[in-house]
Amino acid sequence: MRQDGKIDYVEFPGGDMGRTQAFYAQAFGWTFQDYGPEYQAFNEGLDGGFYSDAVEAVKHPLVILYAHDLEAMEAKVKAAGGAITRPIFSFPGGRRFHFKDPAGNELAVWSEG
Repeated sequence: MRQDGKIDYVEFPGGDMGRTQAFYAQAFGWTFQDYGPEYQAFNEGLDGGFYSDAVEAVKHPLVILYAHDLEAMEAKVKAAGGAITRPIFSFPGGRRFHFKDPAGNELAVWSEG
């Protein structure tokens, strides 16, 4: 069961998706679920994915936390001193927002539906 504020997912830059997929499959036996040419998800102990869109792609690993109430969690992040870098938006499977903590680390929080 997903819990508020817990690490739930991680995204990595994908680069050449064919090479990236082949590497993780060969080296570690990972399998992937394709969500189009720019996103492949994995479930290998911790759910995650590789994103290769040149415009939206992450430039570094992105840790994603979970929230049952996304708006309430966004308010808590702001109240604690976090800076919202990408307001709540929808994506296939849910909604999320991105923020930076006081040390400058960028993270995201997502919610289903």
